[in-house]
Amino acid sequence: MEPVHKRRVRYKGTHPKRYNEKYKELNPELYPETIEKVIKKGSTPVGMHLSIMVNEILEFLDIQEGQIGLDCTLGYGGHTLKMLERLNHTGHLYALDIDPIESVKTKERLLNKGYGEDVLTIKHCNFKDIDFVSREVGLFDFVLADLGVSSMQIDNPERGFSYKKEGPLDLRLNPQKGIPASQRLKELTKAQLEQLFIENSDEPYAKEIARHIDSYLKAGQPIETTTQLYNIIEKSLSFISSNERKEVVKKSAARVFQALRIEVNNEFDVLYEFMEKLPFILKPGGKAAILTFHSGEDRIVKKAFKEMKNLGIYSEAAREVIRPSKEECHINSRAKSTKMRWAVKA
Repeated sequence: MEPVHKRRVRYKGTHPKRYNEKYKELNPELYPETIEKVIKKGSTPVGMHLSIMVNEILEFLDIQEGQIGLDCTLGYGGHTLKMLERLNHTGHLYALDIDPIESVKTKERLLNKGYGEDVLTIKHCNFKDIDFVSREVGLFDFVLADLGVSSMQIDNPERGFSYKKEGPLDLRLNPQKGIPASQRLKELTKAQLEQLFIENSDEPYAKEIARHIDSYLKAGQPIETTTQLYNIIEKSLSFISSNERKEVVKKSAARVFQALRIEVNNEFDVLYEFMEKLPFILKPGGKAAILTFHSGEDRIVKKAFKEMKNLGIYSEAAREVIRPSKEECHINSRAKSTKMRWAVKA
């Protein structure tokens, strides 16, 4: 039986606006010219992720042929691909990811580029479990952890990561485990919500936003979608002058979504555990590079590297953060908040 030909979904206007209608961006191999145009405009094509600070990472790691490496956060595989190129089909690279949706796509993408299981092993696990991986495969010459959420997750409205698109209020990195943010909101008191927004994202209007969320829930009104939560945030900040409100709401919404994502995925506890285990999976002289994207993450990484350097566990650790260049930030606006820290095992 011949396969039925499916006609592409038609969209209104000259350019598709909905995620699932952007068929060219969702198929970068077929439409490279479109992808190039989107990137040149300073945007990230949907379904893709532009790897940040690739040159700075490669310069520090100084990967040599035959080495054994670990990419703790596979994502779209951009960093992974560049590290594999440096290994030049020698040694081995292990990569971890808890996202069952994107990791399958990335594995196929890298396989199509010639990197199969002889040089690349992808494990579906949380990067806090690096000690279990190391027990199985040994110590590593280099380790990279990019703590940012992938653009593929942010752009897909079904994942509920962004207030900019209507979708279920989910925010789970692994949608097959745990509970979505919509459910977690129902379990938290007004005081707990306020504390959550302060601790996880330094939200200056935590009290006002927490009070409005709590009022909606107590009134029996559901907060099931990204748009519903955004509208509540907007109403909670109605006291701000109209000429400033739009920008303030946008920034507060980003911080609230960040705070909920950290809570739902237990990200700070995961990072603490990862930092404790990290030096003990490195070979002597082994290098670790970490990319952070907000102050909470950076404080944890900075403190851990400093304490372990003072204990002699690391021979060197970055005193200052390394930031992406102005040129990179212009091309990729999502790089602006990035900080890179590094350490070398004693």
